[in-house]
Amino acid sequence: MASKPHFEICVRSEFSGAHHLKGYKGDCERTHGHNWTVEVVVECNKLDETGIGIDFYDVDNAVQSVLKELDHRDLNTLDQFQDKNPTCENVAAYLYGELTSMLNRKNIRLKKIGVRETQNFGVFYWEE
Repeated sequence: MASKPHFEICVRSEFSGAHHLKGYKGDCERTHGHNWTVEVVVECNKLDETGIGIDFYDVDNAVQSVLKELDHRDLNTLDQFQDKNPTCENVAAYLYGELTSMLNRKNIRLKKIGVRETQNFGVFYWEE
């Protein structure tokens, strides 16, 4: 049986945003900000006639359209985080949900989202 090719296209972006964690005992219960890093991984199993699975710019445009709603905002004040803390995990799950509908199509699917609050601390989110 012939193997099926898989390509992972990665796009990294950033946004600045503040948050605080309700119910957390420690420094993060106070409002503070991060320069968040977001990495989007899209899986393709077929290339177009130019040898591209999905154009980096198409992925980046989708990412930017979602991040503009978060950039330079207090995430706790946004509707999508009224019922849950805007933790790194919840931000990643939110981005995954928004970008799935924008990027998924035949032979292309959003594979995972990475979100980092700092260079050393972050999370990956995906659904199977």
